[in-house]
Amino acid sequence: MTTDLKKRCAWGNSEPLYVAYHDIEWGNPSFDDRHLFEMLVLESMQSGLSWITILRKRESFREAFKNFEIGAVAKFNEKKIEQLLTNPGIIRNRAKIVAAIANAKASVKVIKETGSLSGFLWETVGGKPMQNHWKSGTDIPAQTEQSQELAKRLKAHGFHFLGPTTCYAFMQAVGMVNDHLVTCFRHKEVAK
Repeated sequence: MTTDLKKRCAWGNSEPLYVAYHDIEWGNPSFDDRHLFEMLVLESMQSGLSWITILRKRESFREAFKNFEIGAVAKFNEKKIEQLLTNPGIIRNRAKIVAAIANAKASVKVIKETGSLSGFLWETVGGKPMQNHWKSGTDIPAQTEQSQELAKRLKAHGFHFLGPTTCYAFMQAVGMVNDHLVTCFRHKEVAK
């Protein structure tokens, strides 16, 4: 728990990794294809686990997944999958690893078809962040109409392990929605 006097979303105040992630990254609008792909993979890896587990393994994920270079991950083969399954620094779940590779291949196709992964993803919210005004963490939904739409679009384009709840967490993380509480110092910063 941090001892500074900044008012944060409750989850963002609980431990140093969360504080740094909350204060620097979470909710910042990202239009970078590599970063967006990274967050799609990490959010799908998180399914059934706590986000802190993913944050603790993030650097190992970056190393194992070639810094989330989409084209490089799309070329991973069965030998690479077997190698990843022995890596204690990442989540060693075959289905999730296979999904990450499938999602890289789907991302390559989307980029060829539309010009960018970013444009394809951000189309879900009309290209600009949705500004929410939540007063309590209990007000924040687990999924929305937009996350359901994104999940459908991703599935139709060959993406895996990205349902509406995971898509909403992704949308929050990359700033497609501003879900910082109105009492949080980051709400106004992210809204700019």
